[in-house]
Amino acid sequence: MPYLLVAAVAVGPFFPGEPLLFGSLAFQLSCCAVALPLAALTALFPLARPLAAGAVRTLCEVPGERLAQGPARSGAARGRTALWYALHLGVGTVLSGMMLATPPFAVVLLVLPFFAGLRDSRYGLDQVAGHPWALALTPLAGVALLLALAACAAAAGALLARWAPVLLGPTPADRLAAAEARAADLAVRNRLARELHDSVGHALSAVTLQAGAARRVLDSDPAFVREALAAIEDTTRRTVGELDAVLGLLRAGDGVTEESGAVDPAVRPAPVLGADLDGLLARTRAAGLAVEAAVDAGLAALPALVAREGYRIVQEGLSNALRHAPDVPLALQVTLADGQLELTLTNPVPSAPAPSTATAPRPGGGRGLRGIEERARLLGGSARSGAADGTWTLCVRLPVEDRS
Repeated sequence: MPYLLVAAVAVGPFFPGEPLLFGSLAFQLSCCAVALPLAALTALFPLARPLAAGAVRTLCEVPGERLAQGPARSGAARGRTALWYALHLGVGTVLSGMMLATPPFAVVLLVLPFFAGLRDSRYGLDQVAGHPWALALTPLAGVALLLALAACAAAAGALLARWAPVLLGPTPADRLAAAEARAADLAVRNRLARELHDSVGHALSAVTLQAGAARRVLDSDPAFVREALAAIEDTTRRTVGELDAVLGLLRAGDGVTEESGAVDPAVRPAPVLGADLDGLLARTRAAGLAVEAAVDAGLAALPALVAREGYRIVQEGLSNALRHAPDVPLALQVTLADGQLELTLTNPVPSAPAPSTATAPRPGGGRGLRGIEERARLLGGSARSGAADGTWTLCVRLPVEDRS
């Protein structure tokens, strides 16, 4: 109606004496001819396509995946949106006129044989009233008009539902943007899975071994039990802190406040290779794994991202050793040379599993090495692992450059 009123004001001078509403057919067609281009112009605004897509999903029951999300990003997409808007309003205008005029006229035809007053010439039905057989058929004509109106409405809905995906469907740019959004969401989920697997998984493996050892000597060695319980307490307390760090790391801005850009003090920093490696080795040794470490100096100068990911890689390597070979010694070598950080973990392959100390296999396990490979690949490095000559080796090389 707003478009028609504006068009009626513009067309009115060419039709003197015509009312703004319910004028002659020529006047109404002229108003429509002016109103539809005006509607198409307003559809070029960015919010037009989201609003139109929402209307289509509700009124035409078109699945949301067949319609574009968000504003149009190209001239072609805006043009199709304008065409859809004009088509939608044009069809709606015709149907609105039909629904305003047809039902009252159909009701008059239905009751015409029973009310002689309706046969007056003022209603234009005097000729029908003069033929008895025509007067008897007017109820059928009224029913036919109502059925035709319903059929037109259904046909118009089917037409709009068919053309909506064509004119409002996603463009290649929209599909690319949606794919990028899905990839970013998947990357965040994978990152969260890796962080939780490495931090919490290591702690649970250590705690399980410590608790199992304490249970076996509960009556014979109370001093060892006290030490194991203290180690469990320390491990769980630190793991809660690491869990906070993981969640804070994956928060928007890695714990940076939006207002000032400063690091949020409520978010604990994630552990890094230089400052937190000694504590990690101490907790691993307390869990019963003999670890011999050779660590180069200068790890404190590593870029933040390399130091953080390097810590997680070593943590996962130690966790694997705790789970699969807790009774054999492990050697850790951390070297920093030629612009590369090299992390090497080696231990003899056990001849037989030790059921008394090793943790039971977990359903769905085996993601640790895959996570290490993903971390190395994301940093532009490499990771290899495997057994050779009776020794299991995990070797990871990471380029040292500031990627934080």
